[in-house]
Amino acid sequence: MDDMAQDIMDRIHAVPIKREYGRDDIAALIEANDGKAFEVSRFCVGLFLGFSKDKLHGELAEKLGPGGTGVKRFQAGREEYLDVLEEMGLRDAMTAIVNREPVWSDVLRERLRSGRGSAIQGQQRGRGLEDFVEEIIQQVFGPSYEPRCTFQGVNGTAKCDFAIPNKATPLILIEAKGYGATGSKMSDIIGDVDAIIGAKRNDASLLLITDGLTWKARANDLRKLIQRQHDGRITRIYTKQMAEQLIADLMTLRAEYGLP
Repeated sequence: MDDMAQDIMDRIHAVPIKREYGRDDIAALIEANDGKAFEVSRFCVGLFLGFSKDKLHGELAEKLGPGGTGVKRFQAGREEYLDVLEEMGLRDAMTAIVNREPVWSDVLRERLRSGRGSAIQGQQRGRGLEDFVEEIIQQVFGPSYEPRCTFQGVNGTAKCDFAIPNKATPLILIEAKGYGATGSKMSDIIGDVDAIIGAKRNDASLLLITDGLTWKARANDLRKLIQRQHDGRITRIYTKQMAEQLIADLMTLRAEYGLP
């Protein structure tokens, strides 16, 4: 273990053993006077809830609203912060975990959850957004598209979520990225998009649909994608809330390309 891991374990060992936990126990767990100590305490909160660091940050940011999620936000609005932690189920999670009688299979279950479970969670979020986008594509183009394929471009091939009208001569390329579980997957988005940009025809349109709370914690990655839109390498970036605009733009592109 590194120093951070040791600090986290020391903080966990300081939690008193009780049959039931209340608001004061939540406050004692999260209380800290500086940023480093608060980060350790917040990591412990994530462990009790079974949340990754990115997921916990996203959930807190969504429920607390503007103003951050760190120690300064806690000190500025202590009761509001505790309200949110209670709403997220921290008190019940502490009670359930501390009073559970562990057996050997629990160790293997946690290893499974941290490995395969985390990967599946990210895949499910991504696939859910893909299904949302595919419904819109079917609405505009009917069967004239190919999903989850490797398309042929003027500079080689690349993978994409949707090629319209087909992967051999794609005029519209659509990539759907909806992640909220792991940071590595978020970083992969830049590389995936750049691979499409590098392979596609110059006159082909590339649309990116993305969503998820994790983007709020990875604003720099999002800025890089927006810069690619400003440069004209990405035609446009959408979220699920922009569904009507996506439909309208696809209908416009269908007419411009003369597609059925």
